[in-house]
Amino acid sequence: MASRVLAVLCLLATVLPALAVTDRDDDCAADNAGRDKPQALRLKIIAVACILVGSAIGAGVPSLGRRFPALRPDTDLFLALKAFAGGVILATGLVHILPAAFDALGSPCLVRGPWKRFPFAGLVAMLAAIATLIVDTVATGYFHRTNAKRAAAVTDEPTPGDLETSSDDHHGHAHGMSVLAAPPDDDELVRHRVISQVLELGVVVHSLIIGMSLGASDFPSTVRPLVPALTFHQLFEGIGLGGCIVQAKFRLKSVVAMALLFSLTTPVGIGVGIAISSVYDETSPTALVVQGLLEAAAAGILVYMALVDILAEDFTKPRVQSRARLQLGLNVSLLLGAGLMSLLAIWA
Repeated sequence: MASRVLAVLCLLATVLPALAVTDRDDDCAADNAGRDKPQALRLKIIAVACILVGSAIGAGVPSLGRRFPALRPDTDLFLALKAFAGGVILATGLVHILPAAFDALGSPCLVRGPWKRFPFAGLVAMLAAIATLIVDTVATGYFHRTNAKRAAAVTDEPTPGDLETSSDDHHGHAHGMSVLAAPPDDDELVRHRVISQVLELGVVVHSLIIGMSLGASDFPSTVRPLVPALTFHQLFEGIGLGGCIVQAKFRLKSVVAMALLFSLTTPVGIGVGIAISSVYDETSPTALVVQGLLEAAAAGILVYMALVDILAEDFTKPRVQSRARLQLGLNVSLLLGAGLMSLLAIWA
């Protein structure tokens, strides 16, 4: 799945710059007051370093449970951390991305086409959420059926040769084969793996777009406040994604690959933005339509994942609902994450 997400990332990084070349009307000419390309470039380099470090720290924090028992997935602290991350992802979708999609598709630079006659941003977000639901349930069902067939094959009647073995040998044989069967919590494990991979897809698309937007800007007054804002933005998103990856119990190689993909996406987007800054025009009708549609789709994915796969899954657990204090703690953590991420919308 990580390789597929990487393929999507490479496709977007290749196609978006070509679509975003200047094709705007003269009425949408950009105001060049305050443009300072060398100063903006220095700030972009600082942004790459800060965002890379922030993303890596965010994605790595949940993995510290291997060294610090308090951060293991079965602890109350981890649930609170995950609730915080769920609030962050929810605010990312509803406060950061979806309004940006509406702004792009409602821009006065879009003088042609049907974009102002219908709320396409909301429609695309809804369709993306429905598509995520379909992918979520179909993929989970597929893996459940696969595991069920594997378990059924393991429990088949023994062959005549096996019946001739001693009781001890037969016990050892059955024990060895049971490793291939789905463990009792395998359904939950499959669920977490599907969640983490779909979530990463939505986060990666969004991260690439904001990276390209920052990299293509030659205005220091625009880039400067985005450096700390996007650093914290990626830090919080990384915590949410990292928590899902930890619960999925991937092999170390897959964990590192997914964390690296997330950490590098925004810096790569900034690099692409810097490379195309001479031809990129954010007021281009084509750029506005493509950005608006992709942002809306990413918003739909993240809102669904936050509400259904992260928050509802934990908040409805008997362990949580039977403990009022834990419920209160998770609600406070959720509101804190959503509030802090919403506050960042002032700058980014």
